Amino acid sequence: MSKNRQAGKRAPARPNKKKSAAGAVGRGIARLLLIVLETVLLAGLAFYAVLYIVTNGPSITAREQFTLSLHETSALKWLPGWFLPEEEIARISEIETKRSELEYAETDTSLVVINTAPKGGAATGPAEDPWGLVDDDGDGIILEQVRGEGFYGYMLVVLDPSRVIMGSVPSSFERRGYTVAEFVEHFDAVAAINAGGFLDAGGRGNGATPDSMVVFDGKIYYSQFGLGVYNCFVGFDGECKMHVGKLSRDDVVQKDIRYGVCFGPALVVNGEPADPNGFDNNQNPRTAIGQRSDGAVLMLVIVGRQATSTGAGFQDLVDIMLNYGAVNACNLDGGSSSLLWYDGGYVNNAAHIVGIREVPTSFVVLKEGVSANG
Repeated sequence: MSKNRQAGKRAPARPNKKKSAAGAVGRGIARLLLIVLETVLLAGLAFYAVLYIVTNGPSITAREQFTLSLHETSALKWLPGWFLPEEEIARISEIETKRSELEYAETDTSLVVINTAPKGGAATGPAEDPWGLVDDDGDGIILEQVRGEGFYGYMLVVLDPSRVIMGSVPSSFERRGYTVAEFVEHFDAVAAINAGGFLDAGGRGNGATPDSMVVFDGKIYYSQFGLGVYNCFVGFDGECKMHVGKLSRDDVVQKDIRYGVCFGPALVVNGEPADPNGFDNNQNPRTAIGQRSDGAVLMLVIVGRQATSTGAGFQDLVDIMLNYGAVNACNLDGGSSSLLWYDGGYVNNAAHIVGIREVPTSFVVLKEGVSANG
């Protein structure tokens, strides 16, 4: 009997190794996800706390700079509303309004005398110009790094202004924008920076439609938006001299403007700072363009929203432009759009998490021997 009973007993069940392993992996993934979620939550709380301190702390300057900086972005304009009452945001916004109400003197083109002297030959070699710059490789372009308090950037000096045009593709307006690199390719150019503003619903960076007047090859587009829109119009006439100011459509025709866009504010007018009281200095990535008294064009980008470079204010741009000899200069679209392309690639990185933006306009540097006047 005992043998039969023993024979009838079942062997103990063996554990399912596959299920055990799968369960261990699942628990490991769950723990990892929990750690990631906790980290994200803690980082979010820390970020919120920092912004709360900035907007509600004792420093009025920090509060104003924070709000004005975000107001210049297309995607994060709403963020100050999380921390500040509408009345405070309205008060700070008045600073921005005053900037747009600046009045500028008419551009005195006699202050620019285009240098047509031949370049130094092999015997003389490259020479230092009155601003201390040297075109080492003789290609008519000089690239320099600029630095300021808490930021750095790049200045491209184009010695022959006839090589600079406002690049756009009017047939593509309202359908698609171009990256700065694509503008270089389209115009078979050697360098370019972004230029004017554009309609950007939702802050997605689809720069297909200019939001203000554009002049390309003497033809005027989008002038229905008003007198230059924003704070300023900047453009080049048939003699390759730069004009800055609140130009109307009639002004553009009368002054023979061939290429130009709107943005602003103007930085330097007729050799003097455009705002004699000094601009506010909220930090952001920046793009600007200027012209020296010998006609050379100054194309500036400032790196921003990075640990090593938070960005520059308008007063910083004024100081840089004057230091490089600008007679006239104007701020262009900045922030996530600020890019300089030269010598086969981008000189700076885009300050945007989704990558390089498409824009409707740029200032383009044509190849040596090619000019805006053909």
